[in-house]
Amino acid sequence: MYHNIAVAPKGVGLRGLYVSPRRFARQMALLHWLGYRGLSMSAALPYLRGEREGKVAVITLDDGYRDNFECALPVLLHYGYTATCYVVSAAIGTDNHWDAQQLGTHKPLMNLNELCRWRDAGMEVGAHSRHHPHLPELSEPELDDEVAGSKRELEGLLAVPVTQFCYPYGAAGPREQEAVRRAGFAAAVTVRRGRARPGGDLFGLPRVMVGGHHAPHVFPLQLLTTHEDHH
Repeated sequence: MYHNIAVAPKGVGLRGLYVSPRRFARQMALLHWLGYRGLSMSAALPYLRGEREGKVAVITLDDGYRDNFECALPVLLHYGYTATCYVVSAAIGTDNHWDAQQLGTHKPLMNLNELCRWRDAGMEVGAHSRHHPHLPELSEPELDDEVAGSKRELEGLLAVPVTQFCYPYGAAGPREQEAVRRAGFAAAVTVRRGRARPGGDLFGLPRVMVGGHHAPHVFPLQLLTTHEDHH
């Protein structure tokens, strides 16, 4: 799980959301050297369903920042990797309005042209709701608008199926998972730490956060993550 592929500005909050382009490139090089194939969520589904076996790492980027297009895409293409970028559909071409105040910075999101180029390069666009709210706080109609609405908006703009969902803030109980199923998504990811295993719940998939606040040796150790953190 990545967010920004950029050097963190000085004095900004939540430095863990940033991984520098140089470090991202080193991490992808390490995956490649270790024999991993970097895959998007859709490409990984046969492995998650237990239909295929292989040494795969699923690469996900949350929110749809422009730096994903500028800095992550060339590296992914270099290794023949694919990745899923989860986009806030009503915020395309704007910024991170949902946490800009908290973080003390406005970070530009990909515009439609950049998203189309991301798609045309073989990458996947997933949905991250329409406005990035806390889904459990919404009424049933609001929930469906945020979940199913994001799918409709993105499919209308990109003219490709959008089958992957990411819960804003990782906030999701049974009601939110059911809304994602009902909307026709194939799988959804959380921010719960752990390694996704074949046969697991496809609508509550754990991930491993890769953060810029970690020392460089942490990433190789994260590849060995086996436990799930239920806190």
